[in-house]
Amino acid sequence: MKKILFVVAFVCAANFVSAQDAKADVKKLIQLTGASAQMDMAKKQVSGMIPADKKEAFLKDFDALMKPFQDKQEQFYLKEFTADEIKQIIKFYESPLGKKFTDKNVKLAEQNMADTQEMMGKMQELMMKYMQ
Repeated sequence: MKKILFVVAFVCAANFVSAQDAKADVKKLIQLTGASAQMDMAKKQVSGMIPADKKEAFLKDFDALMKPFQDKQEQFYLKEFTADEIKQIIKFYESPLGKKFTDKNVKLAEQNMADTQEMMGKMQELMMKYMQ
């Protein structure tokens, strides 16, 4: 009986450690893909509009607001990829080509943000033309 309990406890502990390792790998993957850099860019841009005396409180609330979003991203990766696949993707993003890909994607996201703002302005003008 003690052996069975020991085996069950060992299996549970191994699964817990494996899940913790996978979660840590997913956090690393999100950082390597540049997704966290994009979020930091948006955070910096938005916080720049907040008065200095309120910025610290805003940043605390911003981080709390984003936590569920980040958790959902992590859960997506854990659901859609095996631990081994996540390790392989990390290996790619740590390679020279993966680093270049990430760098270019961050630049593309910055450009897309600017292009989207410009396009939305033109879209408003077009809508106003037809709403009068």
